[in-house]
Amino acid sequence: MKEKHLLVAGASGVIGTAAVEHFTQAPDWRITALSRRAPVVAMGLRCDHLNVDLSDRVACERTIERLPCVTHLIYAAVKEAPGLVGGWRDEALIAENGAMFANVLDPLASKTSLRHVTLLQGAKAYGAHRHPVAVPLREDALRDDHPNFYWLHEDHLRRRAADSGFDFTILRPQVVLGSAPGAAMNPVAALGAYAALCRELGRPFAYPGPGAGAMELVDAGLLAEAFDWAARSLAAAGQTFNVTNGDVMVMADAWPEIAAWFGLTSAGEAPANLAAFFADEACVSAWAQLADRHGLHSPLLPDLLGQSHHYLDLLLGARIGARPVPVLLSTIKLRQAGFAACRDSLASLRHWLGRMTELKLLPPLLVEDLP
Repeated sequence: MKEKHLLVAGASGVIGTAAVEHFTQAPDWRITALSRRAPVVAMGLRCDHLNVDLSDRVACERTIERLPCVTHLIYAAVKEAPGLVGGWRDEALIAENGAMFANVLDPLASKTSLRHVTLLQGAKAYGAHRHPVAVPLREDALRDDHPNFYWLHEDHLRRRAADSGFDFTILRPQVVLGSAPGAAMNPVAALGAYAALCRELGRPFAYPGPGAGAMELVDAGLLAEAFDWAARSLAAAGQTFNVTNGDVMVMADAWPEIAAWFGLTSAGEAPANLAAFFADEACVSAWAQLADRHGLHSPLLPDLLGQSHHYLDLLLGARIGARPVPVLLSTIKLRQAGFAACRDSLASLRHWLGRMTELKLLPPLLVEDLP
């Protein structure tokens, strides 16, 4: 079998990092990671990393032109605005994200080697960030008519695939759990930092949200397995699939058990929100001390959190609109197509907290790992 060459765009994010780790360990794959920052992965994993600004069309063309023939693309890159949520309605940012995808796809599509593209969307495809939505959300629903770079990506992808003859799959994961620092949406980083600072400052690990936090999670490793399946399965060609772990977690109900992992009390006054908590000078100073004491990846909280604290505030907040129901995706289509892997979400959360500790992104958190 000829070697397959995978290009992962947005390789330093939660999804991109998991894709790099998965395919680096798979046989017959060559991996090129495309991102401004190198992905933080386990020691011994090797891939080519190229620092490229995806908004620079000329730089993308030159970089891709020099690569050996790329057979597969996973596009997991996104540019978000400070504060996260406001950027989801920003038409200029939507257009920039659309252009970034075209800057990567177009030079690849002009070659004959490209065989498959995996594109990422999410629950915002259903308008879940703008209005109440049906339960569960299914892939055959009519397109929700609102400005969204998902539609710019998808329409461009379909045109280029029709012209150039490659296959594609669109995946819509829910809340993704992984290990990447500085990511736009990694709730593990925000949750772990909150626990570490509560211990360091002697504060209660109180539930930091007004909502129940009912959600479907997706283990980044599970999502990487879905990428692998989509690249090989005829049933995935030209299809859109929701992806989740397969269960539902209510974070408020799980909170006492999560607190027990850390040996912390969940009783007490919670901060108004995590964004305010992490902006507190006492937290900034305490994190710098933790980073120095444990030799962490970065002494600066923003380098760990990215926009993830804003994301976790959103997930634990009140639901959008008057209908207090969670955003839940049906995954029946994916299972019937042949991908039936699943994860226990509580175990997945614990795994990624431990993984971020192993990578020196978080200090020791779990009771059994404490000195």
